[in-house]
Amino acid sequence: MSKRKQHAPEFKAKVALEALKGEQTVSELASRFGVHPTMIHTWKKALLEGASGVFERGGKKAPEVDEEQMKELHAKIGELAVANDFLSRKLKPWTGK
Repeated sequence: MSKRKQHAPEFKAKVALEALKGEQTVSELASRFGVHPTMIHTWKKALLEGASGVFERGGKKAPEVDEEQMKELHAKIGELAVANDFLSRKLKPWTGK
């Protein structure tokens, strides 16, 4: 069984922009780039819907925070802080400080 081919975002944008130009038909673009015409229509639609986001104020959206990962990182910081404190106390008699 064959898997679906994954296309890079840059490739999708390139094909969608070519479709927007209208210099070639979708069928011609499909054969030129080796993708199904339905995919070109989908990418073109996504490009048109997302284009307004380029001009929004405030730049990019703030990244979403994964609470579970945040808890894991805080726990790791705590572990490292305890280990660092322990090692610095054990090292003091040898350094004379």
